[in-house]
Amino acid sequence: MKTLFEICSPRPDILKGDIRESDFAADLAQVITGTAPPEYALPNKFFANTHPTQGLKALLKTVCQRLQGVGGSAVLRLDTQYGGGKTHSLIALTHAAQGMQGVENIQEFIDPELVPKTTVRLAVFDGENADPVNGRPLGDGLRAYTPWGELAYGLAGVAGYEKVRKSDIEKVAPGAATIQELFGDQPVLILLDELSIYLRKIKGRKEQDQLTPFLTALFKAVSSYAKACVVFTLAVGKEGKATDAYSQENEFVAEKLDEATKVAGRVATLLNPTTEQETVQVLRRRLFSYIDEDAAEEVIRNYEQLWMTHRSDLPTERVNADRVTDFRNGFPFHSGLMDLFTDKLSTLSTFQRVRGMLRLLTRTIAHLWQEQPANTYAIHLHHVNPGYIPIRDEITTRLELGRFDPVMQNDVAATEKETSLAQQLDAKWYAGLAPYASFVARNILWNTFAFNDSLQGIDEVNLRYAILASGLDISFINDARQRFIAESAYLDDRPVAPLRFLTEVNLGVLIRRQTKQVDTNEARNLLQDRIRTIFSAGKTFNLIPFAGGAYDVADDVADGKPNLVLISYDAETVRNEAVTVPQLVENIYRTQGSQGKFRQLLNNLVFLVADDATRDEMKNKMLYRLALDAMRSPDRLAQLPEHQQEKVNELYNKSEQELAIIIQQCYRHLFYPSRNRLEGASVDLAHTAFDLPSVSERPGNGQQEIVKALLDNQKLLPPNSDPPAPNYIRDQTPLKKGQISTAELRAEFRKDPRFPIMLSDDPFIKMVRLGIEQGIYVYQSGDLLLGQGDPYAEIKIDEQSIVFTSTYAKERGIWPRPVVKKPSEIIETDTGNIADGDNQPTTSKVGEKSGSYSVDTTEDSKEIPVISPSHPNIFKAEAPLREALTKIWEDARNAQIKKISRLSLRVFDGSDGFKLLGVINTVSGADKQVKLNAEYETTNSSSFSIEFTGQVSDAQPIKDFLQPQLRAAPETHIEITFTLTYTNGLDLNTNEPETITEKLARFATGAAFVEAYAEAC
Repeated sequence: MKTLFEICSPRPDILKGDIRESDFAADLAQVITGTAPPEYALPNKFFANTHPTQGLKALLKTVCQRLQGVGGSAVLRLDTQYGGGKTHSLIALTHAAQGMQGVENIQEFIDPELVPKTTVRLAVFDGENADPVNGRPLGDGLRAYTPWGELAYGLAGVAGYEKVRKSDIEKVAPGAATIQELFGDQPVLILLDELSIYLRKIKGRKEQDQLTPFLTALFKAVSSYAKACVVFTLAVGKEGKATDAYSQENEFVAEKLDEATKVAGRVATLLNPTTEQETVQVLRRRLFSYIDEDAAEEVIRNYEQLWMTHRSDLPTERVNADRVTDFRNGFPFHSGLMDLFTDKLSTLSTFQRVRGMLRLLTRTIAHLWQEQPANTYAIHLHHVNPGYIPIRDEITTRLELGRFDPVMQNDVAATEKETSLAQQLDAKWYAGLAPYASFVARNILWNTFAFNDSLQGIDEVNLRYAILASGLDISFINDARQRFIAESAYLDDRPVAPLRFLTEVNLGVLIRRQTKQVDTNEARNLLQDRIRTIFSAGKTFNLIPFAGGAYDVADDVADGKPNLVLISYDAETVRNEAVTVPQLVENIYRTQGSQGKFRQLLNNLVFLVADDATRDEMKNKMLYRLALDAMRSPDRLAQLPEHQQEKVNELYNKSEQELAIIIQQCYRHLFYPSRNRLEGASVDLAHTAFDLPSVSERPGNGQQEIVKALLDNQKLLPPNSDPPAPNYIRDQTPLKKGQISTAELRAEFRKDPRFPIMLSDDPFIKMVRLGIEQGIYVYQSGDLLLGQGDPYAEIKIDEQSIVFTSTYAKERGIWPRPVVKKPSEIIETDTGNIADGDNQPTTSKVGEKSGSYSVDTTEDSKEIPVISPSHPNIFKAEAPLREALTKIWEDARNAQIKKISRLSLRVFDGSDGFKLLGVINTVSGADKQVKLNAEYETTNSSSFSIEFTGQVSDAQPIKDFLQPQLRAAPETHIEITFTLTYTNGLDLNTNEPETITEKLARFATGAAFVEAYAEAC
């Protein structure tokens, strides 16, 4: 059987070990300027080293189709974890747009017919190379300070930059029309990379606020030109969370890009350049120039036989996994090696997925081919030797695991004249054989490197599987494991711990013995005190610690703060694998007092519950701290060596912060009021869990994480936030009946889970004031009456201050104020309109009457309609559908209109719109059209949007499809507008309008915006 060194040929640069640092980090700007290394700058070398992943092929096809004007998405987003191949994909697009000159394997990546044959206008913005203060040199003596300045020059040279020079210098985003002028009549490809780094550079500067307007304009411009495409990248991982050094900026950019795409009317198409299943193919392609597949197959069959022979000593194969197939797809990399990379190292924020794998494997292959140990047929994890200085440097610097250097030096692989424990065991017990002890130690070490405690380490069956190969004896593997465990100074020696290293020696055993002697009652009391301290820190919530039932949680406003109800960790916990609302939480949420009376202020409290998997660790941390405290007594310290005395004091000082961290990591489950209740819940409570790494950044301030989580879920309104939409509040509260006191309306925010929790009255007052400014509300308090157009005045929250809907106020003569004029002050203008004494013609105000005439009421005058004989009259009303239609008919008849030519109904409730789809066709005498816009996002963050315009009957299949999707989606948006066109007019002198009202209002009861159009008669 051929060895690994006969089967595989590494690429020359890998074999020589002369890889430069820049070879691991693709730089798009360098490719554009021609200064990149040949592996990136030359298309033939670039594609020779690139594996054609499904994501990359889909990206190339989509973009090239778009550039030819034959379809494809206008806006694409490359969205993976840090180091996931996004910049690499943009470089591939750059070469494709330039014709893939010299590439012999084009068909591997794309149909050659799709590769652009004509000039493509290519513009690139690389945030890493941007210079917003000094300006980035463009050429021709120009400098660009903004993304739009760089893109304008890239698209149209000096002339293009001159079009946006002022916008670039003043740092104000240009409009979509200006951007489109840069396109000319050629295909256009725009690439945006490292926006998060650019955002870090402009933080707090004027440009930061211009990013969203610019992206909105860019997306609109690209979407309106059939041969234009924009591709942008984001380094975010699962659930939209980023973990790299620019995580905050990446998540901010993701939010702004999402906002821009929605404003522009476009939803970005998401593509993942490299899936985890394809990662190993990417590595094979980059690292090896040739693999003898026939010889490799012989090795694979040999391993398969080994696994069959020793199946009782190896781990059971995972469900839906095929060990042999995985090995074949990834040869020469052993599956245990790839599992370590993807399952454990990937949990470290310092490990950069494909890039990190390439760095380690490049050094491993170079060292392995230098040594060429006997009986090597595949690359195992133990071949990644921490005794080799370049690999050791990767661990201590790149992975920032320098704290394990003493572990490696003493137990695993010494790098100087000394020998490690593993090397000593190999020399003593396995001379002339494979270095079994070193194989054991290296596997344990690499498996120790994981963020999550549950992932750290390896058990004995997986250790055997990771090491076993042709020419190795499984009994020696077992023997080396036992000898290493017996003598290791750094192995975790707890009885149930997996094989993993700790960074302290032996002292841990002493501490654990002391822990068993701690008084558990004292530990419980001190832990509860610490929990109270952490979650009472902050001025946002009233803390109610360790509530035992509804009787502990009052149902009143008290000082105005919402209640934070903290459930005892011994009373209830949450299991991550099956999150449900705990029974105690449900009881407190439903009822108040001890008599089972229903709670009223449901939106005035949130619940914090401990995590079941972390509870015992939290309790043990308290025991651990008390054990350290006991060991700090003078007589106990005197029994320890000096270095251990210092360590005990150091550990004790650190334990305070560690306890605060684990408390916040344990109390990570937040239940808050929401109509989007947790699946399976019987009360209106939603659930969110804090991100474990983030809470450790601010230990001791528990309320801060709660505020952040509620803000992220749009459940909290801080004092300085924008107010809710006044029309939404009108339609969702008793205000829809016409009037309500400000005190009662404010109380609705503490009662109704649909609304955000207000942390002060400021957003409420802003909302009332905004409703007045928009003509939606009228406010009255004593002699004060406020309506649209009135000057600023104080808004009070009490039972005597009333908010009216504008419709209600007008119907009852509350608003507008009657204007008293003497008859002598009313004159007639030349146009026949009524004017006041200043010769200003009376005009209609927005929202008053029909919108086509005005009425001036005085003591001596009557209503005089002012009707234009040459223009259509437009009648508008916004109210519940029955009320809106009734008002339309009344206003039109009062204006002496005989016939309506067109009727438009826009309903705000999607269910109302779907009901009307079935009944609107029963309205006779009209051509019936419907416009439907719908969007939704799935629980997996997939998005879907649709726009339909046409006959009502044709929309029925769309309704049948959308209804179940919208019910299942956590985020939805739908707008439905019906238009009825009457060729012969709808006669207002008959009862047909009332018939239409009854017919439609029977099925749709929610708010609607209705418009009627008619020629004056």
